[in-house]
Amino acid sequence: MQTIQYSIDIFQDEVRQLVQKGVVNRQQPIYSLCKYIPAREWVCIEGELERCDFLLRDRICDLISHEDWQND
Repeated sequence: MQTIQYSIDIFQDEVRQLVQKGVVNRQQPIYSLCKYIPAREWVCIEGELERCDFLLRDRICDLISHEDWQND
């Protein structure tokens, strides 16, 4: 069985896409993302989040705070 290695940057990009598509809301807690990630990958993501000092109760907007906004 192959374990997928997640970096926080890759995860943040995936979460930004979910927010842009309207699948999740920026104000939801990070743990709500587990519904969209396979369980065996979520374990790795949890470890990476911990390593980067994110709590599962933190808001998604805290995780993706480095968003670039384009002028309309």
